[in-house]
Amino acid sequence: MYRLEQETKADWWEVEGLYDLCFAPGRTALSSYRLRDGVPTIAELCLVLRDAEGVLAAAIRFWPALVGGREILLLGPVAVHPTRQGEGLGALLMTESLERAGRLGFARVLLVGDAPYYQRFGFAKLQGVVMPPPTNPDRVLGVELVDGAWDGVTGEVTRALVRSADSSA
Repeated sequence: MYRLEQETKADWWEVEGLYDLCFAPGRTALSSYRLRDGVPTIAELCLVLRDAEGVLAAAIRFWPALVGGREILLLGPVAVHPTRQGEGLGALLMTESLERAGRLGFARVLLVGDAPYYQRFGFAKLQGVVMPPPTNPDRVLGVELVDGAWDGVTGEVTRALVRSADSSA
């Protein structure tokens, strides 16, 4: 039995530890992390799975980003503890978080990953979408949460604009 919960500030270090375990501490040197640096997550979509004893089994995060000036969701990382892999927890996080993203009104999601794994969630290689180097373009994948949401959306993936607390609308 697992509990699906929204990630809280108290979970941060534990989730970071899981990501280090699954991806190695050097993960933060990847180009996708430059897009996340200094940008808050989409908290409603950052989820954790805990077992009956409260032990963290899996986590997923989402970040705002832009492609050609258009808003997107940048998915990742998603990680499952090595002792829990093969139980479908990654698929559960993917399915639940994408459904929540659609309900919240998000139209498109991008990730950098292995197409054979992510295609079962509707992801496909994006044409004309350029991640910062040295990202392999074959690993730049997207899914539409609204029909046609990726139509005409091309260009560089850039950091989302972050408003300071004292900026005016």
